[in-house]
Amino acid sequence: MFLGQFDHSLDTKRRLAIPAEIRDSIQTEEHGAQWVALPGSNGHLWLWPSKLFESVVRATPREFLRDQRTVNLDTQVMSKAAKIELDSAGRVRIPDRLLESYGLKDKVTVLGVFDHLEVVDSEQWKQESMDTKEVGQLYGAALEARRADRP
Repeated sequence: MFLGQFDHSLDTKRRLAIPAEIRDSIQTEEHGAQWVALPGSNGHLWLWPSKLFESVVRATPREFLRDQRTVNLDTQVMSKAAKIELDSAGRVRIPDRLLESYGLKDKVTVLGVFDHLEVVDSEQWKQESMDTKEVGQLYGAALEARRADRP
């Protein structure tokens, strides 16, 4: 499980160091040696350990006749995705096209979100990040939505 918030900078070769706390929890046998970078549903760049991402994809039903919105989503997300290597210094080189798409130039914030990481421009994250009262309200809204979904 990935947790926490880490402020980092892209180096001159535009590589991102995976935070040491995250690297220490990665087990190659469970997570794989690569990462998958792809668009996230919240407008952030998501990084998934390759084996975990593949298991999620395999668990997702892939019918031949699918809803056109799902087909379009799959096409848009997967065509923008990239497998990236973790080098011996614990860095990944995110493709320029993804860095540019997400406005990632220098200072970034890496967020641990359960099973994946999210990379966001640090200034953008400061604007998006909620205070404790707002987080409490978000919990309340999520609980209400969950109750509404139950019969």
